[in-house]
Amino acid sequence: MPGERPTVSVIIPAYNAAKTLGTVLESVYAQTLAPLEVVVVDDRSTDDSRTVAGRFPVVLVESPVNRGVSAARNLGARHSRGEILFYLDSDVALAPDALANAVDLLLSDPGTGCVHGIYDPEPLYDDGPVERYRALHAHFWRRRSVGVVGTAIFALAAVPRAVFDDVGPFDENLRDSEDVEYSDRLGAAYRIRMTETVVGRHDDVDRLGPMLSEQFRRSQLLVPVAAVERRGGGGLKANRPAGALAAALVPGTVPLALLSPWLLTVPAACLLWFALVDPGLARFAVRRRGVGFLPWFLLAHFLVHLALVSGALVGAVRWLVDPGFGPSVRRRKDRTTTGASAGAPAGTSKGPSGGSTAGTARARRRSAGE
Repeated sequence: MPGERPTVSVIIPAYNAAKTLGTVLESVYAQTLAPLEVVVVDDRSTDDSRTVAGRFPVVLVESPVNRGVSAARNLGARHSRGEILFYLDSDVALAPDALANAVDLLLSDPGTGCVHGIYDPEPLYDDGPVERYRALHAHFWRRRSVGVVGTAIFALAAVPRAVFDDVGPFDENLRDSEDVEYSDRLGAAYRIRMTETVVGRHDDVDRLGPMLSEQFRRSQLLVPVAAVERRGGGGLKANRPAGALAAALVPGTVPLALLSPWLLTVPAACLLWFALVDPGLARFAVRRRGVGFLPWFLLAHFLVHLALVSGALVGAVRWLVDPGFGPSVRRRKDRTTTGASAGAPAGTSKGPSGGSTAGTARARRRSAGE
């Protein structure tokens, strides 16, 4: 099997990643399947990221300005040569067999256009209870979702170059939720598979304020992106909708106490509903960290839900009043019919006729036996 494997380019977008980049690169060079090359795209860092990258035999690409992760991934694809593009975030250190497992899964199913992995339940660096919460939750919901899914997460994901050429580049208008937008195009023609055999340890945010701010910011694109998706119901769900509703009802029903103190039982009941809505997650937290960690875990989880709901509401309003907010419907329709657009990275292909359609991709999948 190793002799039959295609070549792999690992593409790592990096912005102020000096803390983690060395450990991440060490994990890449320790893979059982050696990559053809490692392309680090520095998105105009202001720390020592470029110096750290220079300690390894990487292809270092420097962006002239900070443009975000989507542009960095496209730039990395432009400067890579491998038959498989393995996208890896600069704060995710891979298990030694991650590349080999991802490539073997792609080889086993020609109709799969992307294989992406899960986070380890332990953080890359244990910086306290906030990061422990994040690592446990991130592992749990991904582990529960393994199989064919509707959304790819490009923190650790393998895509054949032919698929990337066919689907087109990442939407550089998006710095958040770019995974969802790209997956909508990708999933229209290829299967997306999440696997527990591709694992990485993630260095996540470790302070409560920044964690909630990040969730609030990212969730603002949930409504705009969902509104222009062609496919419905296929996306990954990190949190149960019932939990989001319960969390939203807690502050929403507190004013009932102005009518009667007894009505405080309503938000209290909503809070209890929230705590019980996902018993599997609570049991997992107890198994990994002990029963004493559970109250903090549930509190952090509740606050995250409040940030998500608030951000989604703000994002919906912004999308209604600002036509430039979120992904462009016209731009995405153009990419559907032309594949890699004029703005695609140099070196990508538009297909034999200068354009790549979802129909041609589906035809390939049918010929592969789907």
